[in-house]
Amino acid sequence: MPNSGTGAVTRSTLRQQIADALRDEVLGGRLQAGQEFTVKEIAEQYGVSATPVREALVDLSAQGLLEADQHRGFRVPSYTVDDFRGMIEARSLIIDGMFQALDNGHGEERNLDDPRTAALVAGIRRRGEEAKRAAGLGDLTILIGYDLRFWRELSALFGNPYLADFLNRLRVQAWVCTVQHLRALTDLRGRLWAGHTELVDALAHRDLAATRTILATHNAHALALIERLGSA
Repeated sequence: MPNSGTGAVTRSTLRQQIADALRDEVLGGRLQAGQEFTVKEIAEQYGVSATPVREALVDLSAQGLLEADQHRGFRVPSYTVDDFRGMIEARSLIIDGMFQALDNGHGEERNLDDPRTAALVAGIRRRGEEAKRAAGLGDLTILIGYDLRFWRELSALFGNPYLADFLNRLRVQAWVCTVQHLRALTDLRGRLWAGHTELVDALAHRDLAATRTILATHNAHALALIERLGSA
């Protein structure tokens, strides 16, 4: 029995390690849109058994990072500008609904005056500062990591894990699409949205008008960039 448990832990660890590695490859643009691969190919690449690889690939498919094909294995999704518009619209509806909860005052996690929540907000702001710094430097890999963490932690404040999970999936998919188009640029400095701290500050002041303005600017900036690159 102990050996069985150890094997389960090892497989789970491998599963996560493989998922993390492939996730970085997709978000880093090293696995390109439309690229296909099988469980066997990935298992051979990492020198592991097929089971943790299959589980990792299924996990990534559930997150929107890969697409599963019953006959060909898995592929990196290829997103169009229209796909990106749909992602922007969907995530905007989710975010606006979550922020609207500030007016309702239901639930401890929405009380931004609570000391514990204030500490969480301070941590989220630090994540926003790092994202802003990465955007200024044009470091896309660092920016994506901090941006996704920023939004995961921010959405968790509003007490609905289903919305938070859905938002994270949409943001991951949007980044996959963005990375595919940003490959056309050699210098990203000053080209990427960096309004994270301003957004946190507006929320901390319960200024919903300001948060909506910031989000509208964010969406317009992202959409204009992808549309420009998509038509190039």
